[in-house]
Amino acid sequence: MTISYWNGRYLPLDEVHVSPLDRGFLFADGLYEVTAAYNGRLFEPEAHIARLQRGMAELRIDCALSAGDWMAIMERLAAESGIDGDLTVYLQVTRGAASSRGHAFPAGVTPSVFGMASPLKRPPASWRDQGVAAITIPDIRWGRCDLKTVALLGSVLAQQAATDAGVVDALQLRDGLVTEGAATNIFVVKNGVIATPLNDNRILEGITRTVILRLAAEAGLRLEERDIPAAELETADEIWIASTTKEITPVTSLNGKPVGTGAPGMVWRRMFALFAERLGR
Repeated sequence: MTISYWNGRYLPLDEVHVSPLDRGFLFADGLYEVTAAYNGRLFEPEAHIARLQRGMAELRIDCALSAGDWMAIMERLAAESGIDGDLTVYLQVTRGAASSRGHAFPAGVTPSVFGMASPLKRPPASWRDQGVAAITIPDIRWGRCDLKTVALLGSVLAQQAATDAGVVDALQLRDGLVTEGAATNIFVVKNGVIATPLNDNRILEGITRTVILRLAAEAGLRLEERDIPAAELETADEIWIASTTKEITPVTSLNGKPVGTGAPGMVWRRMFALFAERLGR
């Protein structure tokens, strides 16, 4: 039976009961995090907790759990999951359930906190050997993409557009600029220089993205954080997508046309080797 965390208790997942008045259910008024654990060891858990706490501060969700409390929840869920192999720990906090439905923040409501562990399905070897295909679509999401909220309909529609097109991801464009994939950060390589969109309200500061920036700096690779015009996707030597579940995946076909040589590039190979070493693989 899958163990879960629900408001201070550890119990089987099918015993969790959520009020229909919970604001996460009614308004998508909440935040979440997905942290990978490789060989039983959480990957960058402090960064995930810091991002969650920042989001709660921005949304004014007053949760009494400390960083240490969040860490303890994650570690116990991972340790007692019963999952043999790599996994993810999912955390979600909403503003809670009020006595009635209303848009304004209700007073005296205790946040709802949920957590669970699931097997991690790592990217298949074919993605590393051949790369993946993607399309571009307009970015229709709200203006605070830097907050990892449960309001994911824009991302759901983006991923469905990719699924309908028979590709892995949909790279989103806003005001002529590259923002994100359906649930990934984007990197573009030209003449050996790596570029990624600015870390502002238009994108989520992905944990894998942060690791890539760190690894590039340590390895002496040139990486720029800047606005990336959509036209640069058409002339890129390499395009990557990155997230907890997709790790660092090369995009070798975009809108039915090859990216660069149509095969994973040398800069990606260098970065992926550094990332694999960071994972202890």
